[in-house]
Amino acid sequence: MSPLVLPVALPWVGAALLALLPRLRHAAAVNCAVSAATLLLALWAAASPYAADGVLHTDALNLPLLLVAAVVGASTSVYSAAYVATLGYDAARVRVYHAAFQGFMGAVMLALLADNLGVTWVAIEAATLASVMIVALPRTAGAIAAAWKLFILCGVGIGLALFGTVVLYLAGQPFTGGGMKGLSWAALRAAAPLADPGVLNLAFVFLLVGYGTKAGLVPLHSWLPDAESEGPTPITAVLSGLLLNAALHAVLRAKAVVGANPGAIPPGTLLLALGLASVLLAALSLSRRRDARRFFAWSSIEHMGLAAFAFGLGGAASLAGLVHMAGHSLLKSAVFFGVGRAAQRKGSQRIDAIGGLVVNHPALGWALAAAIAGLAGLPPFALFASEFALLTDAAARAPLAVAVLALGLVVAFAALVGILQSLCLGTPTPEPAAPTANRAAGGPRTDWATVGPMLLHLLLALGLGVALPEAAGAVLRAGAALAG
Repeated sequence: MSPLVLPVALPWVGAALLALLPRLRHAAAVNCAVSAATLLLALWAAASPYAADGVLHTDALNLPLLLVAAVVGASTSVYSAAYVATLGYDAARVRVYHAAFQGFMGAVMLALLADNLGVTWVAIEAATLASVMIVALPRTAGAIAAAWKLFILCGVGIGLALFGTVVLYLAGQPFTGGGMKGLSWAALRAAAPLADPGVLNLAFVFLLVGYGTKAGLVPLHSWLPDAESEGPTPITAVLSGLLLNAALHAVLRAKAVVGANPGAIPPGTLLLALGLASVLLAALSLSRRRDARRFFAWSSIEHMGLAAFAFGLGGAASLAGLVHMAGHSLLKSAVFFGVGRAAQRKGSQRIDAIGGLVVNHPALGWALAAAIAGLAGLPPFALFASEFALLTDAAARAPLAVAVLALGLVVAFAALVGILQSLCLGTPTPEPAAPTANRAAGGPRTDWATVGPMLLHLLLALGLGVALPEAAGAVLRAGAALAG
């Protein structure tokens, strides 16, 4: 098999193995091994020259996102190995969790690597269905409602995206020859200057709203806070870190196609508007949250809005958008690791029940404080670099829009600094009495299975912000140029 097929195939083979594994005590180890091997295969694909193999391809736009997805998937498998053991799930739910996790990872890898509109659509829908299964696993009323909302709203989104896919195929068919070639993102981009601009406009609107739903953009964003606050914490980490990126990546591919036609409405304008609306709505909603995981789910909407705004602005801002997507994935998954572990320790995920972590659990507390600081855009992490570059470029090119954007950033920053102080600093909040509650919360092994992945993500976000190798920077600049 080629290095492009293996990162997709291995997780699905792992999913089948985990679904049939007779001895569940080995399931977490198998899940970690498959995720680690997928990371190595993604590195192998990145080390090879840009290539194509059937409907799969690599280029400067999908390679950074592929590597981030593989890193987050591997670290989440380590975190979940200890986390799931504390939940008391029966054998059937443990089997579903691990199999669905690998099914989700394979679908995300396929969505990023696909040079085919249809395959992209199928892959993102498969990732959504796998996440629905995991979100529902706690079997609480809130989890079932969140899974149902995820299924319905993202089903609406994927239906709109399917219509947009068909329209985009029809727009390019006279010039691509139809068939599989007519579904190729690359072939459609080459044919776009000859296509009917009105048909391209129609296709992009449906693709933007459809995949924008999966990316957590306004207006069909409301599934995200419920899914990320009610499902198991590991799926929360990969939803924010991976599914949102895969969906926005599909939007960027469509933007590149439509933007190649000079007669079409500039697609960046629509993306910029949805991004700005998402930032403002999320920023104004943060101060009203009382649940820690729901708070950071709204933060995901804000950050995806920032990335969408950057790509809508285009040009130099697209580089900031690509860095922002990678940095957000690393930092947000680290935050969810920490918040999930803190909620286990404190017996609640309410903000007022978690406090003073740096006193009672210093490693966890300081790691979470650093991750939240990075998420707020403080230096020296990646989001400071991306937000500074975005604001600088936007101030010169769209001063009115940047004034509104800056307002949203200030409000979100204040809310994030406030929750950092509440969760990590100050007087420690009480913890449930031993011994039963402590067994349910796990012990030092669970703490280090949380802090270790968090520190890895922090180091990578730090490197992305201040010490990016020239070769990696060249790839990101080339990816930004492809996004337009």
